[in-house]
Amino acid sequence: MINEVKARDPSLKLEGLIAAQNRLPAGHQILPVLAAKQASLEAGIGGEERVAEIFRKHSFPFDNHNFHDLSPSADEKFQMDSFMLTPWYGNVLEVKNIAGTLEFKDNPPQLIRTRDDGTRDGFESPVVQLERNRECLTDWLRSRNIHLPIYGAVVLAYPKQMVGVPPAKTKLLYPYLIPSFIKSIPHQAKKLDIDTFNWLSAELLNSHQRFIPNLICETYKIPFGDFQTGVRCETCGRFGMTKLPRTWSCPFCKSTDCTAHQRTLLEWFLIYKRDITNRECREFLGIEDIQVAKRILQSMNWETEGAFRYLRYKMDFSHINIGSSNKGKFEIRQ
Repeated sequence: MINEVKARDPSLKLEGLIAAQNRLPAGHQILPVLAAKQASLEAGIGGEERVAEIFRKHSFPFDNHNFHDLSPSADEKFQMDSFMLTPWYGNVLEVKNIAGTLEFKDNPPQLIRTRDDGTRDGFESPVVQLERNRECLTDWLRSRNIHLPIYGAVVLAYPKQMVGVPPAKTKLLYPYLIPSFIKSIPHQAKKLDIDTFNWLSAELLNSHQRFIPNLICETYKIPFGDFQTGVRCETCGRFGMTKLPRTWSCPFCKSTDCTAHQRTLLEWFLIYKRDITNRECREFLGIEDIQVAKRILQSMNWETEGAFRYLRYKMDFSHINIGSSNKGKFEIRQ
């Protein structure tokens, strides 16, 4: 039996933030904002991975499939950090990695964080996020004639996260408490036979929608002219790789990279626009030959619209496989 089904997507949002910082000049006023957002995203991803590791290391004596970062297709978009499906019930976990002392308020629902220096910040309540996910998932299941009790809890990724005031009604856990919490959930009447259980697991995974972040330029109001153009060398970090037959070459460290244009074009789509023309491709990659740019764009097998000089190419994000977001490495599956 497969114990874990991975719906997890490496973060395109994180990839865009890293690319934007690499392409902006030192001292740009928006850099501290982007760096803070990157740190927050990495903390969240680290917390979710910590919870996923608990499920990998711990086995349960009943059929179960575990999903991480699952976003089933629905009229109302929702995303679950961690979801366990069993033939008896489903269990949703909302994972948070917010340092400081935490206070859960109910009226109105809010999470207050007090830092070590005494400053206080307000966040949307994880309890509200959890309940919304439970409701959306219940509706998604009912649309498929599945009636399954859905349990849930909020998980604080690290015990160093201190709780001043816990939520009044919602279970609050640290990762090491997850197994005992799951074992405490009652196994009443079995709701799914094994065939339906496996079908529903596949249906959840097939329904998953990849999260596509908003454009960096639009989100942070950055003029595109502020960004450095050109192909960046992953070995030495400098811009200006040149196109050779079948590869790219760095004039500074002499490294070669046959897929450097793929990484650079992804950065265009994350930072600036959702489509690109031949002329824009040449300007961004730093090449002059129209036919070379045409071959590059056609090799991607992207959707197109328009014709001749009005032809525009649109990236299919479902064909992107990012290996390690903090290093900016990815590949486009042809």
